[in-house]
Amino acid sequence: MGTAFDLTGRTAVVTGGGRGLGRGLTTGLLRAGADVVVLQRSPLDPDLVDSAAGLGRELECVPADLADPASTDAAVAEVLDRRAVDVLVNNAGVQARHAAEDFPDADFDHVLDVNLRSVFRLCKAFGRPMLERGRGKIVNIASLLSFQGGIRVPAYAASKGGVVQLTMALCNEWAGRGVNVNAIAPGYMSTDLNTALRADPVRYQEISERIPAGRWGAADDLAGAVVFLSSAAADYVHGAVLPVDGGWLAR
Repeated sequence: MGTAFDLTGRTAVVTGGGRGLGRGLTTGLLRAGADVVVLQRSPLDPDLVDSAAGLGRELECVPADLADPASTDAAVAEVLDRRAVDVLVNNAGVQARHAAEDFPDADFDHVLDVNLRSVFRLCKAFGRPMLERGRGKIVNIASLLSFQGGIRVPAYAASKGGVVQLTMALCNEWAGRGVNVNAIAPGYMSTDLNTALRADPVRYQEISERIPAGRWGAADDLAGAVVFLSSAAADYVHGAVLPVDGGWLAR
């Protein structure tokens, strides 16, 4: 018997879904019964492919450079030509760290291109057929820096603040038309994106001491949140930003 969290028969698209936090999101969706299409530049890890096969799920990768609109559009067209997409998870993101006064314009633009502009393009592209069908789920990956400014990461903070505002704006237009648009705000996670931060002993200790849960997050910690927001259990959840941060924002 299915449950409100059962995603059997659904197809999800996850950007950057083969590594880091994206891998945890992909794994959670597969375990909940969804087939998954990953959009990213690199091929999938064979272990992830084998895991999907063991669950009886379909998993494929469609190459896409999300900083390049032409590449993104081609990947979207390929997916939509073959599949009806029920769930879109905008996870892919990049980081650049510089003192604000020296932050290169090119780095700022690149972070905004991947972390915000591509999110809007993908929401539009996959959202249109969802609106036509009168149902669909979009989950955008925000950040603690959607609420806080961070240090040496003005482009990332601006992009993730924009993701939250975009989530709420799309909610206002699409909620009444059957499409749920929500966001997850991960806390400090042990992923490649935070390698430099974790290598800084002072910042690592400062951050770790503030997390009530007593540890940094792992990719699997996001699985339950993305399954919830992608499922019928969240049918009346619109425009929400769900922190998965070990209690950081409560401190």
